[in-house]
Amino acid sequence: MGLEKESKPVIDIIKEISKHISTIQTEVEEMTEARKKANHTDEARKRAIMYGSEVKGHFETIRYAVDKLELLVDDEDWPLVKYREMLFLR
Repeated sequence: MGLEKESKPVIDIIKEISKHISTIQTEVEEMTEARKKANHTDEARKRAIMYGSEVKGHFETIRYAVDKLELLVDDEDWPLVKYREMLFLR
């Protein structure tokens, strides 16, 4: 019981990381399909409207999940520049 109690915070973090990764994977797949559909539209205005109404929402959800991951994953384990770090690059 002691080990279970001690490992609970770690397991909770793993579950949260897994949830965000799953969201990202699902949203990227759905966004890719929405992009493909929009790209098959010949009319630029219709394509732009589809991007705004069908693609953009996925990107916002992906960005939110990645932002949450950036807060959970240690800087040493995150190979990319974090969004908050990019804001202050010169």
